[in-house]
Amino acid sequence: MIETIEHKEKWVEQLAKIGNTDFYFTYDYHHLSKSEGEQPILLKYTQGNQSILLPLLLRNISGTEYKDAISVYGYAGILTNDNSSNINASEFQKSLKAFFVEKNIVSVFSRLHPFMDAQEDLLEGLGEITEQGMVVYLDLTLPIDVQRANFNRRLKTYLNKARKVCTVIEGNHKEDLKKFIELYHENMRRVDATDSYFFNEEYFERIMASKDYTPQLMICKDNETQKTIGGAIFIKKDNIVQYHLSGLDADFFDLNPIKLIIDEMRLKSVEEGYTYLNLGGGRGGSNEDSLFRFKSGFSKDFKNFKLWKFVVNEEVYEKLTIDHLNKYPGIDKNDISFFPKYRAVIQNMDIAV
Repeated sequence: MIETIEHKEKWVEQLAKIGNTDFYFTYDYHHLSKSEGEQPILLKYTQGNQSILLPLLLRNISGTEYKDAISVYGYAGILTNDNSSNINASEFQKSLKAFFVEKNIVSVFSRLHPFMDAQEDLLEGLGEITEQGMVVYLDLTLPIDVQRANFNRRLKTYLNKARKVCTVIEGNHKEDLKKFIELYHENMRRVDATDSYFFNEEYFERIMASKDYTPQLMICKDNETQKTIGGAIFIKKDNIVQYHLSGLDADFFDLNPIKLIIDEMRLKSVEEGYTYLNLGGGRGGSNEDSLFRFKSGFSKDFKNFKLWKFVVNEEVYEKLTIDHLNKYPGIDKNDISFFPKYRAVIQNMDIAV
């Protein structure tokens, strides 16, 4: 039996029963992340004393009676209050599929959470699970000197240099957030990011105001000029600290202020008793790009990041895909890696994945 939860009070209550979760599962983050026409829901499956939760964003498929579902940006998937071996995965999957069929949901896509071990066990065989890359994390339960010993040599040099001329503080004023937003948008323009990464001012204000988790804006100031040269938003929930968004002043690129900010958050999070600081992966899941190399300078502890893709209604999925690709003669559906294929954005005969 699948129950649909939409109201905040019950959503918060169910997450609290799980124990260790993450901010990506919260009510506030789902409502902050949703686009126009998307409906945040939390699915709850109960089996005896065991519960499984699955947060999703439901979307209408234009011009049809059908819907599909996706996860929020970040790491989501399913949560359970028990070891997966105590749950009958087959019964769970049967109930979940029946729910999707009843609600006319054609396909489901979710990014899975690398720190939630039961997810793959409970979803295996329902659609497909694919590897997208790795995320870099720091084990904050290790002694601080052991953590630092795992830094690469160049990172240690950068940190020593930055600490002599910079200071990291928590940004607690509107002016701090406004300056951070400017630096973040400057960063996105510099890396030629897609429009979806240019969050508006309301997004930042709402993410910092939520009580569902603990957000912290850390800023780095140049000691001589007192100019803000970098900033990063970290979000804490239960035992995990997530490195969420960052931006820096290109004129101070050589000082690597973001590296210093991450290291200061590492020390702060150890004092506060957190278990993991997750830095995330590279762009598009790559383990080879400059972003991944930047993060892996802090740690050689990696976890696999996986995606869950489930076609609920094969016949309708196929029809929607054919109808979509008929607008683009010459495009072979087998060349499209985007999921679901009927939402693939095709420009100048190139496939955006």
